[in-house]
Amino acid sequence: MNKRTGAIAGAAAAAIAGAAILLPNAHASTDQPAAPKTLSAHSATALAASLKADLGDQSAGWYLDDANGHLVMNVLSKDDAASVTAQGAVAKVVQNSMTALKAGAKTLRTNASIPGTAWSIDPKTNKIVVVADRTVTGAKMARLSKTTGGMGAGMVTVKRSQGEFKRYDGGEAGSAAGGDAGQAAGGAGDAGAGGAGDAGAGGAGDASSGGAAASGGGGGAGGAGGGGQAAGPVGGSAIFGGNARCSLGFNVTVQGAPAFLTAGHCGNDSKTWTADQGGGQPLGTVADSKFPKTDFALVKYDDTSAKPDSSVDLGNGSTQKITKAAEAAVGMKVQRSGSTTGVHDGKVTGLDATVNYGNGDIVNGLIQTDVCAEPGDSGGSMFSGDSAVGLTSGGSGDCTQGGETFFQPVTDALKATGAEIGAGGAGGGGDNGAGGAGGAAAAGGAGDASGAGGAGDAGAGNAGAGSAGAGSQDPGSGAGDQGAGAQDPGTGAQDPGTGAQDPGAGGSNDPGAGSGDGMN
Repeated sequence: MNKRTGAIAGAAAAAIAGAAILLPNAHASTDQPAAPKTLSAHSATALAASLKADLGDQSAGWYLDDANGHLVMNVLSKDDAASVTAQGAVAKVVQNSMTALKAGAKTLRTNASIPGTAWSIDPKTNKIVVVADRTVTGAKMARLSKTTGGMGAGMVTVKRSQGEFKRYDGGEAGSAAGGDAGQAAGGAGDAGAGGAGDAGAGGAGDASSGGAAASGGGGGAGGAGGGGQAAGPVGGSAIFGGNARCSLGFNVTVQGAPAFLTAGHCGNDSKTWTADQGGGQPLGTVADSKFPKTDFALVKYDDTSAKPDSSVDLGNGSTQKITKAAEAAVGMKVQRSGSTTGVHDGKVTGLDATVNYGNGDIVNGLIQTDVCAEPGDSGGSMFSGDSAVGLTSGGSGDCTQGGETFFQPVTDALKATGAEIGAGGAGGGGDNGAGGAGGAAAAGGAGDASGAGGAGDAGAGNAGAGSAGAGSQDPGSGAGDQGAGAQDPGTGAQDPGTGAQDPGAGGSNDPGAGSGDGMN
């Protein structure tokens, strides 16, 4: 073999040897963890529950990265991180376990239960976030600082709120739901043809003086359609009891009987509730009310044959169907519908929240969000897509300046009352147009609200329109004419009016700073 041939052979041998070394490494480079899964909120919750069960006491919370739909699972070790990553979630190694965070929350309840404070577990920062409102000053602030200082900066963060924590029930004098809220809640008032005519698709009666939000039942019922019986108020509708105005949360059924959920402090305000401020349109009677500690009430419809639609008013003449309940997750995008401020959206920012409204009114286990609310919105619906998530409890701030708002988890309320979401209802807007004719009829006594089909089905003149409302003997002169309102919700549906920003000085708006430092 000459030198040239030997050199070529040597180079070839070296190349083969190099390949033998590189190939295993090349193979290993393809064996990387799979990319995180893009998940819906529902799918992420299910995966998180499974991972949490696997991790046991090594669990440290989780949240949704809404920017890319990834589930982020907090873990305490690299080994746990590898296990989480293998199942399609993003693993984040943190300092505090969920057990430690809950123990910290217990320390706050024991040593710093001060009116005007709230706290929740924030898995994004892996800390307890404490918020002190503007009433927490002097000795109160010193006590809070001493307690949180002893817990360490790695466990807790303290923030200040410029507002004041209060429940969001409103006085009847501040009926921002709009001038004729009774018509709004029922859906049609004297509108004649199925919430169309002058009432518009929003169903807010003469809503121009007061608000899309109060359209509550109106827009909702109109959009629901179908069913052969008046649909009644839906989530976000104004409800009235005694001197209080609140909002309906979600229509439910209890052993087949129609009912709705609202806030427990609203249930404590009054035993009976109506769809109008004057009390001429009775809705139901409180069957169960829990406040404080938790904050939900179950109100059973007086008309046991009523078939209220499982939906939420969107304030624009349409509704969102609600088919199920879902657990909240930090990072989840949510919307809230209420009778004062209509529909607003935002995100869940904390779980297992405690808020001290004063006077001993301390509520635990709440969902904290950055969605605004105002007095009168109490009990209203918080939802994500077609899932019921929460009932408005209270918070600070308003829908001009923003603030923090707390919600009772719907899943807990359903479990406690035995109620079911989505079992009632007015069908899906069939050609009969029966449904939207006016929840006022179902609410008791809106003969004039009979009319034809709902505004949700603009064909108010469709066949069978005359059978729309319970108690209706006359399909209404508008049955053959959908009316200008069917295409135009009216200026009020888009403009909540001055009343929407000034809920009035209801006596129950502000529970006061009180001296109720102890847990109930």
